[in-house]
Amino acid sequence: MEAYYWTQFSVLAVFCALMEFQKFTQKEKTQMPSSFLNFRNNYLFVYSLMMAGDWLQGPYVYALYQHYGYTTGDIGKLFIAGFGSSMIFGTVVGSMADKHGRKAAALVYVATYIASCVTKHWSDYYVLMLGRFFGGIATSLLFTVFESWLVAEHFKRGYEAEWLDKTFSKAIFLGNGLVSIVSGLVANYLVTDMSLGPVAPFDAATCFLAIGGAVIFLTWSENTGDVVENANLQQSFSTAYKAIFSDKKIFYLGAMQSLFEASMYSFVFLWTPALSPNGEDIPHGMIFATMMVACMIGSSMSSRLMARSDLRVEKYMQSVFLLSACSLSIPVFIKTFELGSGGYKGGPITFEGKLQLCGFLVFEFMVGIFWPSMMKMRAQYVPEDVRSTVMNFFRIPLNLFVCVILYNVALFPLSAMFGMCTLFLCGSAFLQRKLELITASKLPA
Repeated sequence: MEAYYWTQFSVLAVFCALMEFQKFTQKEKTQMPSSFLNFRNNYLFVYSLMMAGDWLQGPYVYALYQHYGYTTGDIGKLFIAGFGSSMIFGTVVGSMADKHGRKAAALVYVATYIASCVTKHWSDYYVLMLGRFFGGIATSLLFTVFESWLVAEHFKRGYEAEWLDKTFSKAIFLGNGLVSIVSGLVANYLVTDMSLGPVAPFDAATCFLAIGGAVIFLTWSENTGDVVENANLQQSFSTAYKAIFSDKKIFYLGAMQSLFEASMYSFVFLWTPALSPNGEDIPHGMIFATMMVACMIGSSMSSRLMARSDLRVEKYMQSVFLLSACSLSIPVFIKTFELGSGGYKGGPITFEGKLQLCGFLVFEFMVGIFWPSMMKMRAQYVPEDVRSTVMNFFRIPLNLFVCVILYNVALFPLSAMFGMCTLFLCGSAFLQRKLELITASKLPA
Protein backbone atom coordinates (compact mmCIF):
# COMPACT_ATOMS: atom_id res chain seq x y z
CA MET A 1 0.00 0.00 0.00
CA GLU A 2 2.82 2.41 0.86
CA ALA A 3 4.48 1.77 -2.50
CA TYR A 4 1.13 2.57 -4.15
CA TYR A 5 1.07 6.04 -2.59
CA TRP A 6 4.70 6.66 -3.56
CA THR A 7 3.79 5.79 -7.15
CA GLN A 8 0.73 8.04 -7.15
CA PHE A 9 2.78 10.93 -5.82
CA SER A 10 5.45 10.47 -8.49
CA VAL A 11 2.91 10.19 -11.31
CA LEU A 12 1.13 13.34 -10.09
CA ALA A 13 4.46 15.19 -9.96
CA VAL A 14 5.27 14.13 -13.52
CA PHE A 15 1.82 15.28 -14.72
CA CYS A 16 2.20 18.70 -13.04
CA ALA A 17 5.69 19.06 -14.46
CA LEU A 18 4.46 18.33 -17.98
CA MET A 19 1.70 20.93 -17.62
CA GLU A 20 4.17 23.58 -16.45
CA PHE A 21 6.64 22.71 -19.20
CA GLN A 22 3.88 22.93 -21.80
CA LYS A 23 2.80 26.35 -20.50
CA PHE A 24 6.26 27.86 -20.78
CA THR A 25 6.87 26.24 -24.17
CA GLN A 26 3.68 27.75 -25.60
CA LYS A 27 4.67 31.19 -24.29
CA GLU A 28 8.13 31.01 -25.86
CA LYS A 29 6.75 30.17 -29.30
CA THR A 30 5.69 33.80 -29.65
CA GLN A 31 8.98 35.20 -28.34
CA MET A 32 11.69 33.16 -30.08
CA PRO A 33 12.34 32.24 -33.73
CA SER A 34 11.33 28.78 -34.87
CA SER A 35 14.90 27.97 -35.96
CA PHE A 36 16.12 28.35 -32.37
CA LEU A 37 13.20 26.38 -30.94
CA ASN A 38 13.88 23.53 -33.38
CA PHE A 39 17.58 23.57 -32.46
CA ARG A 40 16.82 23.60 -28.74
CA ASN A 41 14.16 20.89 -28.96
CA ASN A 42 16.56 18.65 -30.85
CA TYR A 43 19.17 19.09 -28.12
CA LEU A 44 16.66 18.56 -25.31
CA PHE A 45 15.38 15.38 -26.97
CA VAL A 46 18.90 13.98 -27.33
CA TYR A 47 19.96 15.06 -23.84
CA SER A 48 16.84 13.48 -22.33
CA LEU A 49 17.57 10.17 -24.08
CA MET A 50 21.18 10.25 -22.89
CA MET A 51 20.10 10.98 -19.32
CA ALA A 52 17.45 8.24 -19.51
CA GLY A 53 20.23 5.81 -20.39
CA ASP A 54 22.07 6.95 -17.26
CA TRP A 55 19.12 7.21 -14.83
CA LEU A 56 17.64 3.81 -15.69
CA GLN A 57 20.80 2.20 -14.30
CA GLY A 58 21.06 4.29 -11.13
CA PRO A 59 18.60 2.56 -8.77
CA TYR A 60 19.84 -0.96 -9.54
CA VAL A 61 23.63 -0.80 -9.93
CA TYR A 62 24.20 -1.65 -6.27
CA ALA A 63 21.30 -4.13 -6.27
CA LEU A 64 22.66 -5.98 -9.33
CA TYR A 65 26.05 -6.49 -7.70
CA GLN A 66 24.32 -7.77 -4.56
CA HIS A 67 22.23 -10.08 -6.74
CA TYR A 68 25.45 -11.58 -8.08
CA GLY A 69 26.56 -12.24 -4.50
CA TYR A 70 29.26 -9.63 -4.00
CA THR A 71 29.98 -8.07 -0.62
CA THR A 72 29.90 -4.37 0.24
CA GLY A 73 33.70 -4.25 -0.01
CA ASP A 74 33.66 -5.84 -3.47
CA ILE A 75 30.94 -3.45 -4.60
CA GLY A 76 32.88 -0.49 -3.23
CA LYS A 77 35.89 -1.51 -5.36
CA LEU A 78 33.68 -1.66 -8.44
CA PHE A 79 32.43 1.86 -7.75
CA ILE A 80 36.01 3.03 -7.21
CA ALA A 81 36.96 1.54 -10.58
CA GLY A 82 34.29 3.67 -12.27
CA PHE A 83 35.30 6.91 -10.58
CA GLY A 84 39.00 6.10 -11.05
CA SER A 85 38.46 5.50 -14.76
CA SER A 86 36.65 8.83 -15.03
CA MET A 87 39.48 10.57 -13.17
CA ILE A 88 42.31 9.06 -15.24
CA PHE A 89 40.80 9.07 -18.72
CA GLY A 90 38.25 11.87 -18.44
CA THR A 91 40.69 14.67 -19.18
CA VAL A 92 42.12 12.77 -22.15
CA VAL A 93 38.74 12.22 -23.79
CA GLY A 94 37.75 15.81 -22.99
CA SER A 95 40.81 17.16 -24.76
CA MET A 96 40.19 14.87 -27.72
CA ALA A 97 36.63 16.19 -27.89
CA ASP A 98 37.89 19.78 -28.06
CA LYS A 99 40.37 18.87 -30.80
CA HIS A 100 38.52 16.29 -32.90
CA GLY A 101 34.87 17.22 -32.33
CA ARG A 102 32.12 17.12 -29.71
CA LYS A 103 29.68 15.22 -31.96
CA ALA A 104 32.20 12.40 -32.36
CA ALA A 105 32.77 12.40 -28.59
CA ALA A 106 29.01 12.19 -27.99
CA LEU A 107 28.90 9.09 -30.18
CA VAL A 108 31.83 7.65 -28.20
CA TYR A 109 29.73 8.22 -25.07
CA VAL A 110 26.89 6.19 -26.57
CA ALA A 111 29.23 3.34 -27.57
CA THR A 112 31.06 3.14 -24.23
CA TYR A 113 27.90 3.30 -22.13
CA ILE A 114 26.21 0.61 -24.21
CA ALA A 115 29.33 -1.53 -23.73
CA SER A 116 29.08 -0.91 -19.99
CA CYS A 117 25.42 -2.01 -19.96
CA VAL A 118 26.16 -5.18 -21.94
CA THR A 119 28.75 -6.33 -19.38
CA LYS A 120 26.01 -6.45 -16.71
CA HIS A 121 24.82 -9.75 -18.22
CA TRP A 122 27.91 -11.49 -16.80
CA SER A 123 28.44 -12.12 -13.11
CA ASP A 124 32.22 -12.46 -13.51
CA TYR A 125 33.90 -9.82 -11.34
CA TYR A 126 36.47 -8.81 -13.94
CA VAL A 127 33.84 -8.39 -16.65
CA LEU A 128 31.87 -6.17 -14.28
CA MET A 129 35.08 -4.26 -13.56
CA LEU A 130 35.51 -3.72 -17.30
CA GLY A 131 31.96 -2.41 -17.39
CA ARG A 132 32.79 0.11 -14.66
CA PHE A 133 35.84 1.16 -16.69
CA PHE A 134 33.63 1.91 -19.71
CA GLY A 135 31.04 3.56 -17.46
CA GLY A 136 33.65 5.90 -15.97
CA ILE A 137 34.71 7.15 -19.40
CA ALA A 138 31.05 7.56 -20.41
CA THR A 139 30.25 9.59 -17.29
CA SER A 140 33.06 12.06 -18.02
CA LEU A 141 31.72 12.53 -21.53
CA LEU A 142 28.10 12.88 -20.42
CA PHE A 143 28.77 15.81 -18.09
CA THR A 144 31.14 17.71 -20.38
CA VAL A 145 30.75 16.97 -24.08
CA PHE A 146 27.03 17.65 -24.49
CA GLU A 147 27.23 20.98 -22.69
CA SER A 148 30.33 21.95 -24.71
CA TRP A 149 28.60 21.06 -27.99
CA LEU A 150 25.52 23.08 -27.02
CA VAL A 151 27.42 26.23 -26.03
CA ALA A 152 29.60 26.21 -29.16
CA GLU A 153 26.69 25.47 -31.50
CA HIS A 154 24.45 28.06 -29.83
CA PHE A 155 26.86 30.92 -30.45
CA LYS A 156 27.99 29.60 -33.84
CA ARG A 157 24.40 29.95 -35.02
CA GLY A 158 24.20 33.50 -33.68
CA TYR A 159 21.55 33.04 -31.02
CA GLU A 160 21.12 35.41 -28.07
CA ALA A 161 23.23 34.65 -24.97
CA GLU A 162 20.27 34.86 -22.56
CA TRP A 163 18.47 32.10 -24.48
CA LEU A 164 21.22 29.71 -23.39
CA ASP A 165 20.13 30.07 -19.75
CA LYS A 166 16.65 28.84 -20.65
CA THR A 167 18.10 25.86 -22.48
CA PHE A 168 20.21 24.94 -19.45
CA SER A 169 17.19 25.14 -17.14
CA LYS A 170 15.01 23.06 -19.43
CA ALA A 171 17.76 20.48 -19.93
CA ILE A 172 18.07 19.96 -16.17
CA PHE A 173 14.29 20.12 -15.69
CA LEU A 174 13.84 17.36 -18.24
CA GLY A 175 17.05 15.32 -18.04
CA ASN A 176 17.77 15.51 -14.31
CA GLY A 177 14.16 15.89 -13.22
CA LEU A 178 11.32 14.51 -15.30
CA VAL A 179 13.37 11.82 -17.06
CA SER A 180 14.93 10.65 -13.79
CA ILE A 181 11.50 10.24 -12.16
CA VAL A 182 10.09 8.29 -15.10
CA SER A 183 13.28 6.23 -15.32
CA GLY A 184 13.01 5.29 -11.65
CA LEU A 185 9.40 4.20 -12.12
CA VAL A 186 10.18 2.27 -15.32
CA ALA A 187 13.16 0.52 -13.73
CA ASN A 188 11.04 -0.41 -10.72
CA TYR A 189 8.29 -1.73 -13.03
CA LEU A 190 10.69 -3.86 -15.08
CA VAL A 191 12.33 -5.41 -12.03
CA THR A 192 9.41 -5.70 -9.61
CA ASP A 193 6.18 -5.89 -11.61
CA MET A 194 7.49 -7.70 -14.68
CA SER A 195 10.01 -9.78 -12.66
CA LEU A 196 12.68 -9.40 -15.34
CA GLY A 197 15.50 -9.21 -12.84
CA PRO A 198 17.93 -6.39 -11.97
CA VAL A 199 19.64 -6.51 -15.36
CA ALA A 200 16.47 -5.38 -17.21
CA PRO A 201 16.97 -1.63 -16.58
CA PHE A 202 20.41 -1.86 -18.21
CA ASP A 203 18.89 -3.41 -21.33
CA ALA A 204 16.30 -0.63 -21.42
CA ALA A 205 19.10 1.93 -21.07
CA THR A 206 20.84 0.40 -24.09
CA CYS A 207 17.73 1.01 -26.22
CA PHE A 208 17.47 4.67 -25.23
CA LEU A 209 21.19 5.24 -25.82
CA ALA A 210 21.02 3.64 -29.27
CA ILE A 211 18.08 5.85 -30.30
CA GLY A 212 19.87 8.96 -29.07
CA GLY A 213 23.03 7.96 -30.88
CA ALA A 214 21.11 7.62 -34.14
CA VAL A 215 19.61 11.11 -33.72
CA ILE A 216 23.07 12.59 -33.01
CA PHE A 217 24.58 10.89 -36.06
CA LEU A 218 21.81 12.06 -38.39
CA THR A 219 21.04 15.58 -37.15
CA TRP A 220 23.99 17.10 -35.28
CA SER A 221 26.72 19.13 -36.93
CA GLU A 222 30.30 18.89 -35.72
CA ASN A 223 32.06 21.57 -33.69
CA THR A 224 35.40 21.75 -31.96
CA GLY A 225 37.07 24.02 -29.44
CA ASP A 226 38.64 26.18 -32.18
CA VAL A 227 42.06 24.92 -31.15
CA VAL A 228 45.16 25.26 -33.30
CA GLU A 229 44.95 22.60 -35.98
CA ASN A 230 48.30 20.96 -35.23
CA ALA A 231 48.04 21.25 -31.45
CA ASN A 232 48.77 17.97 -29.73
CA LEU A 233 47.30 16.52 -26.57
CA GLN A 234 50.07 17.89 -24.36
CA GLN A 235 49.55 21.42 -25.70
CA SER A 236 45.82 21.19 -25.06
CA PHE A 237 46.50 20.10 -21.47
CA SER A 238 48.98 22.94 -21.04
CA THR A 239 46.49 25.52 -22.33
CA ALA A 240 43.74 24.23 -20.03
CA TYR A 241 46.14 24.14 -17.06
CA LYS A 242 47.21 27.75 -17.65
CA ALA A 243 43.58 28.84 -18.01
CA ILE A 244 42.68 27.33 -14.64
CA PHE A 245 45.63 28.60 -12.62
CA SER A 246 45.99 32.02 -14.24
CA ASP A 247 42.34 33.01 -13.82
CA LYS A 248 40.97 32.95 -10.27
CA LYS A 249 37.39 32.86 -11.54
CA ILE A 250 37.97 29.56 -13.34
CA PHE A 251 39.94 28.16 -10.40
CA TYR A 252 37.22 29.01 -7.86
CA LEU A 253 34.53 27.71 -10.20
CA GLY A 254 36.30 24.38 -10.64
CA ALA A 255 37.09 23.99 -6.95
CA MET A 256 33.53 24.62 -5.79
CA GLN A 257 32.17 22.31 -8.47
CA SER A 258 34.52 19.53 -7.37
CA LEU A 259 33.56 19.94 -3.71
CA PHE A 260 29.83 20.05 -4.39
CA GLU A 261 29.83 17.09 -6.77
CA ALA A 262 32.05 15.08 -4.42
CA SER A 263 29.36 15.53 -1.77
CA MET A 264 26.63 14.72 -4.28
CA TYR A 265 28.20 11.48 -5.53
CA SER A 266 29.04 10.43 -1.98
CA PHE A 267 25.40 11.03 -1.10
CA VAL A 268 24.37 8.67 -3.92
CA PHE A 269 26.24 5.89 -2.13
CA LEU A 270 25.29 6.94 1.43
CA TRP A 271 21.56 7.64 1.34
CA THR A 272 20.45 3.99 1.27
CA PRO A 273 22.31 2.86 4.43
CA ALA A 274 21.37 6.15 6.12
CA LEU A 275 17.65 5.50 5.67
CA SER A 276 17.83 1.77 6.50
CA PRO A 277 20.75 1.33 8.95
CA ASN A 278 19.24 -1.86 10.44
CA GLY A 279 18.00 -3.37 7.20
CA GLU A 280 14.59 -1.66 7.26
CA ASP A 281 12.41 -2.40 4.25
CA ILE A 282 12.28 0.92 2.39
CA PRO A 283 10.91 1.50 -1.15
CA HIS A 284 14.22 2.37 -2.83
CA GLY A 285 12.81 3.05 -6.29
CA MET A 286 10.01 5.24 -5.00
CA ILE A 287 12.26 7.22 -2.65
CA PHE A 288 14.65 7.74 -5.57
CA ALA A 289 11.76 9.02 -7.71
CA THR A 290 10.65 11.37 -4.92
CA MET A 291 14.14 12.82 -4.59
CA MET A 292 14.15 13.40 -8.33
CA VAL A 293 10.85 15.26 -7.98
CA ALA A 294 12.62 17.61 -5.56
CA CYS A 295 15.49 18.00 -8.04
CA MET A 296 13.06 18.80 -10.84
CA ILE A 297 11.31 21.46 -8.74
CA GLY A 298 14.73 22.96 -7.98
CA SER A 299 15.62 23.17 -11.67
CA SER A 300 12.29 24.90 -12.33
CA MET A 301 13.12 27.39 -9.58
CA SER A 302 16.56 28.03 -11.09
CA SER A 303 15.02 29.34 -14.33
CA ARG A 304 13.13 31.94 -12.31
CA LEU A 305 16.23 32.90 -10.35
CA MET A 306 18.40 33.29 -13.46
CA ALA A 307 15.68 35.35 -15.17
CA ARG A 308 15.79 38.02 -12.45
CA SER A 309 17.89 40.99 -13.50
CA ASP A 310 18.36 42.10 -9.89
CA LEU A 311 19.83 38.77 -8.71
CA ARG A 312 23.19 37.49 -9.91
CA VAL A 313 23.84 33.75 -10.01
CA GLU A 314 27.11 34.28 -8.14
CA LYS A 315 25.10 35.76 -5.25
CA TYR A 316 22.28 33.26 -4.73
CA MET A 317 24.54 30.23 -5.18
CA GLN A 318 26.13 31.03 -1.82
CA SER A 319 22.78 30.32 -0.17
CA VAL A 320 22.37 27.16 -2.24
CA PHE A 321 25.65 25.75 -0.93
CA LEU A 322 24.90 26.70 2.70
CA LEU A 323 21.41 25.17 2.61
CA SER A 324 22.90 22.03 1.04
CA ALA A 325 25.37 21.84 3.92
CA CYS A 326 22.56 22.18 6.48
CA SER A 327 20.50 19.44 4.81
CA LEU A 328 23.35 16.89 4.82
CA SER A 329 24.28 17.73 8.41
CA ILE A 330 21.03 16.21 9.73
CA PRO A 331 22.50 12.66 10.04
CA VAL A 332 25.37 14.20 12.04
CA PHE A 333 22.98 15.83 14.52
CA ILE A 334 20.89 12.67 14.83
CA LYS A 335 23.99 10.69 15.73
CA THR A 336 25.40 13.39 18.03
CA PHE A 337 22.22 13.83 20.05
CA GLU A 338 21.22 10.15 19.82
CA LEU A 339 17.78 10.87 18.36
CA GLY A 340 17.42 7.38 16.86
CA SER A 341 14.49 5.30 18.07
CA GLY A 342 15.91 2.01 16.82
CA GLY A 343 14.55 0.15 13.83
CA TYR A 344 14.72 -3.52 12.93
CA LYS A 345 15.39 -5.63 9.88
CA GLY A 346 12.38 -5.81 7.60
CA GLY A 347 10.57 -3.09 9.53
CA PRO A 348 9.29 0.27 8.24
CA ILE A 349 11.39 3.39 7.91
CA THR A 350 12.01 4.94 11.34
CA PHE A 351 11.25 8.47 12.54
CA GLU A 352 14.89 9.51 12.23
CA GLY A 353 14.88 7.98 8.76
CA LYS A 354 11.93 10.18 7.78
CA LEU A 355 13.68 13.20 9.29
CA GLN A 356 16.79 12.48 7.24
CA LEU A 357 14.67 11.94 4.13
CA CYS A 358 13.26 15.45 4.53
CA GLY A 359 16.81 16.79 4.62
CA PHE A 360 17.74 14.71 1.59
CA LEU A 361 14.80 16.15 -0.35
CA VAL A 362 16.02 19.67 0.46
CA PHE A 363 19.49 18.67 -0.78
CA GLU A 364 18.07 17.34 -4.06
CA PHE A 365 16.11 20.58 -4.45
CA MET A 366 19.42 22.44 -4.17
CA VAL A 367 21.01 20.04 -6.68
CA GLY A 368 18.26 21.04 -9.12
CA ILE A 369 19.25 24.71 -8.73
CA PHE A 370 22.97 23.91 -8.83
CA TRP A 371 23.19 22.28 -12.28
CA PRO A 372 21.77 25.02 -14.57
CA SER A 373 23.33 27.77 -12.45
CA MET A 374 26.76 26.13 -12.69
CA MET A 375 26.26 25.67 -16.44
CA LYS A 376 25.59 29.39 -16.76
CA MET A 377 28.75 30.30 -14.84
CA ARG A 378 30.83 27.87 -16.88
CA ALA A 379 29.47 29.40 -20.10
CA GLN A 380 30.55 32.83 -18.82
CA TYR A 381 34.00 32.05 -17.45
CA VAL A 382 35.42 28.90 -19.10
CA PRO A 383 37.22 29.59 -22.42
CA GLU A 384 35.68 27.99 -25.47
CA ASP A 385 38.91 26.67 -27.00
CA VAL A 386 39.50 24.15 -24.17
CA ARG A 387 36.04 23.94 -22.62
CA SER A 388 35.77 20.13 -22.44
CA THR A 389 39.37 19.78 -21.26
CA VAL A 390 38.93 22.33 -18.46
CA MET A 391 35.62 20.81 -17.36
CA ASN A 392 37.25 17.38 -17.11
CA PHE A 393 40.18 18.85 -15.18
CA PHE A 394 37.57 19.90 -12.62
CA ARG A 395 36.48 16.27 -12.35
CA ILE A 396 39.93 14.98 -11.35
CA PRO A 397 39.73 16.13 -7.70
CA LEU A 398 36.04 15.22 -7.67
CA ASN A 399 36.73 11.60 -8.61
CA LEU A 400 39.72 11.48 -6.28
CA PHE A 401 37.57 12.62 -3.34
CA VAL A 402 34.87 10.06 -4.10
CA CYS A 403 37.40 7.23 -4.50
CA VAL A 404 38.93 8.05 -1.11
CA ILE A 405 35.49 8.19 0.51
CA LEU A 406 34.35 4.90 -1.00
CA TYR A 407 37.62 3.18 -0.15
CA ASN A 408 37.23 4.15 3.52
CA VAL A 409 33.44 3.86 3.72
CA ALA A 410 33.65 0.82 6.03
CA LEU A 411 36.16 2.47 8.39
CA PHE A 412 34.04 5.42 9.51
CA PRO A 413 30.42 5.79 10.68
CA LEU A 414 27.91 7.28 8.28
CA SER A 415 27.69 10.41 10.41
CA ALA A 416 31.40 11.07 9.81
CA MET A 417 30.93 10.70 6.06
CA PHE A 418 28.01 13.13 6.08
CA GLY A 419 30.09 15.47 8.25
CA MET A 420 32.80 15.48 5.60
CA CYS A 421 30.22 16.22 2.90
CA THR A 422 28.96 19.12 5.03
CA LEU A 423 32.47 20.56 5.25
CA PHE A 424 32.88 20.22 1.47
CA LEU A 425 29.66 22.18 0.93
CA CYS A 426 30.70 24.89 3.37
CA GLY A 427 33.95 25.13 1.41
CA SER A 428 31.93 25.57 -1.79
CA ALA A 429 30.00 28.44 -0.18
CA PHE A 430 33.27 30.11 0.82
CA LEU A 431 34.71 29.83 -2.69
CA GLN A 432 31.45 31.05 -4.21
CA ARG A 433 31.68 34.12 -2.00
CA LYS A 434 35.21 34.81 -3.27
CA LEU A 435 34.04 34.38 -6.87
CA GLU A 436 31.14 36.77 -6.23
CA LEU A 437 33.49 39.42 -4.83
CA ILE A 438 35.85 39.16 -7.82
CA THR A 439 33.10 39.38 -10.42
CA ALA A 440 31.16 42.10 -8.58
CA SER A 441 34.25 44.34 -8.51
CA LYS A 442 34.44 44.17 -12.32
CA LEU A 443 30.82 45.19 -12.93
CA PRO A 444 30.21 48.67 -14.35
CA ALA A 445 29.29 51.22 -11.72
